Amino acid sequence: MGLMDTIKGWFSKGKDMAGDVADKAGDAAEGAWDKTKGVRDKAGDMAEGAMDKAKDLAEDIKDKFDGDDDEDAAPAAE
Repeated sequence: MGLMDTIKGWFSKGKDMAGDVADKAGDAAEGAWDKTKGVRDKAGDMAEGAMDKAKDLAEDIKDKFDGDDDEDAAPAAE
């Protein structure tokens, strides 16, 4: 066996090992992604709810400053 055959053998083994490691890493990443789906969904729902509450609060504050919230008030004189 010549030197070139030895070097080719090393690279071939390294290439196979790298492929195996990449496959395992991909499987692990996919599994982690699947396991966190419920958490991601819940976090998205919570963020959406918080955004809706913040929007409502901002509208309430705007209405107070604009005077739109006082339905019992007499109409402004023109």
